[in-house]
Amino acid sequence: MSAGRVVIVGGGASGIILAARLLGETGGRLRVAIIEPREAIGAGLAYSTDEPAHLLNTRAGSMSAYPEDPDHFWRWLLQSGAAADLDCSDPFCFVSRRLYRRYLADLVAPWLPELGGDGRLQWIQASAVDVSETATGVAVVLDDGRTEIGQAAVLATGHAVPAAGASAPYGSCWSSPAELGVNETDDVLILGTGLSMIDTVVALSRAKHRGRILALSRHGLLPQVHRRSHPLKLDAADIPFGTQTSFLLHWLRDTVRWAASEGRDWRDVVDALRPHTQTLWQALPLSAKTRFIRHARTYWEVHRHRMPPEAEQSIRAAVATERLAIRAGRLLGVEAGEDGRKAARIRLRGGAEEVRGFHHVLDGTGILRDPAADASSLAGRLVSRGLARTDPLRLGLDVDASCALINGDGQASPRIFAVGPLTKARFWEITAIPDIRVQCASLAQTVAARIATPGPTREVAAVV
Repeated sequence: MSAGRVVIVGGGASGIILAARLLGETGGRLRVAIIEPREAIGAGLAYSTDEPAHLLNTRAGSMSAYPEDPDHFWRWLLQSGAAADLDCSDPFCFVSRRLYRRYLADLVAPWLPELGGDGRLQWIQASAVDVSETATGVAVVLDDGRTEIGQAAVLATGHAVPAAGASAPYGSCWSSPAELGVNETDDVLILGTGLSMIDTVVALSRAKHRGRILALSRHGLLPQVHRRSHPLKLDAADIPFGTQTSFLLHWLRDTVRWAASEGRDWRDVVDALRPHTQTLWQALPLSAKTRFIRHARTYWEVHRHRMPPEAEQSIRAAVATERLAIRAGRLLGVEAGEDGRKAARIRLRGGAEEVRGFHHVLDGTGILRDPAADASSLAGRLVSRGLARTDPLRLGLDVDASCALINGDGQASPRIFAVGPLTKARFWEITAIPDIRVQCASLAQTVAARIATPGPTREVAAVV
């Protein structure tokens, strides 16, 4: 009997870590194909940057691809010599994302022929435009007309970030200053004050940008900075699962105050919640999730998703020299202005409406987007065909506890799965490596078992 084949759509961190688990733990029984259009495997959206000042937002000691081997990435840094080159003397250091891209590629090198591996991993440099169940497995249609066949498919397409066309009023914070055409003296408006904005300001500073930057968001809050922390030990019995958002936040504030009275840092409390955040999210009623998204999400994320100390230094320098202003407010519209500028209508919090001119308006509003908003995307097409559905809050695709895709009729697929940020609706905290690696370990076992013992298929949809 020939080895089973799994088709993974997306070659970023989620897809690579899952592929490594599937190939490394099945005794040679499985083959894997990764559909990834980028020039580098392991890049994805997060790690495609070549900007050396774009650092991981998590310390090196927490970035292992394997939950059962938490020092794996740190050992890789030491063995590769990168730690010494970077003067990274202990696991509490923040290395570049392009370096982590190298680590991800090394994870699958034993099986990737391009990197000298045994050939059980195939990298197909294309984009997937459709996925369907067949009588014996799955069919993944590519943008060049080819169809890849397997016994299971996993969607690992990452964050839904819209591409800005040439005629769009906004540029993207995921593009470099050179790609955006930002000159040294250009004035820039950045929508959002989170980690995407931080990356953009850091890159502009490295490019010797001297123009004026205004970062605008509803609350005007910056991500907090990483400090050395020692998480508390929280038992599940200590946590008020299933309560309304207001009670949960009240409990969290009380716990932080108690920790402070004991000489602890608030980070010790937030980090102690990490093993419980998915359970907390799933225990919330829909009404509480809705209120959390509307009223509390920003405050949670600026404490949970922090910036490295080096980025904080760059931001402080930009503010101190008045290159960067951070304001709470709203963008009301963008129109063509004078001298090639864009006229941005802005209402600052507590202020009147005003119009300001900028050479560039950049979208850095984050990653909380409807994955099916673009009907031409893979997720959009699957939803329109009824093979998938979004959750009620439109945070991601609906999946069951095993990450199987749920179709428009509420049935879980026996062959099509999702992993990583695409499953945010069910798992919420599933955008960082420490969470993704746990999910990949579990999903690899599920997929391998499903291929070994196929379940009943749903009604087969035609490949179009």
